Amino acid sequence: MRHRKSFNHLGRKKAHRSAMLSNMASSLIMSKKIETTVAKAKALRSYIEPLITKSKDDSTHSRRVVFSYLQNKESVTELFREIAVKISERPGGYTRILKTGNRLGDNAEMCIIELVDYNENMLAATQETKAKTTKRRKRAKKKTTTAQTEITVTPTEKAALTEEVTSTKEVAPIKETETKETETKVEDNKQDIVEKVVESKEEKKTTEEKPKKDIVKTQDSASKEETKKEEKPKKDIVKTQGFASQEETKKEEKPKVKAEKPKKDIVKTQDSASQEEKTNTDKDNKEN
Repeated sequence: MRHRKSFNHLGRKKAHRSAMLSNMASSLIMSKKIETTVAKAKALRSYIEPLITKSKDDSTHSRRVVFSYLQNKESVTELFREIAVKISERPGGYTRILKTGNRLGDNAEMCIIELVDYNENMLAATQETKAKTTKRRKRAKKKTTTAQTEITVTPTEKAALTEEVTSTKEVAPIKETETKETETKVEDNKQDIVEKVVESKEEKKTTEEKPKKDIVKTQDSASKEETKKEEKPKKDIVKTQGFASQEETKKEEKPKVKAEKPKKDIVKTQDSASQEEKTNTDKDNKEN
């Protein structure tokens, strides 16, 4: 009979079940998140959370106790060095189960089991919700209780009270007239201030427009002067180019004349040579 056996055996015997849970616990410590069935995740949660609580006390005894369950040195060092520091302020509830749907084939419920302090997205969301849900409550005002007391008034006091009431009635109209006069004065002052502001704005506009016109004029005059200055050098350049071209033509013409003179001299020398030859031939003929 299964009396008082409320935990899930997971269809395994004790040795197989404990070996499976120790392997799952060590893989969860190393990777901070694993995917498994919902039944195994619930069994793992009740198996690993006491070990995480034991890791808060970093002593040789607690390390040996955790090692007897996990049988893995690397997972024990990871648990006591990193996870224990990050979980030190959390009083239980170190894991979270997120259901992901049913598995194809056997239609088993699947989930992700993870360590709470290593899911940064969920931590940021919880911090934002805490910041938004802060409300300021106003203190309730204390109720003032007035005790009703009977007042006995003498005839002399009644007369004094009636005189005070009449005096206040006479003074009240004066105050009302004074307030009306002050209101009218305030309105007049407001109108004067508005008119002054409008006049100052118009003056500013006129003063701004004048410098703009002056700037435009100065720019036009400057552009005209620049164009004049540019035109003058162009004319001078044209003149200098004309003089230069005339001088070059003259220089080119002079050597031509000099080159022509030697031709004439050569012709003359040839003619004189031919005449001398003729004279010489004539002399020879005569002698013969």
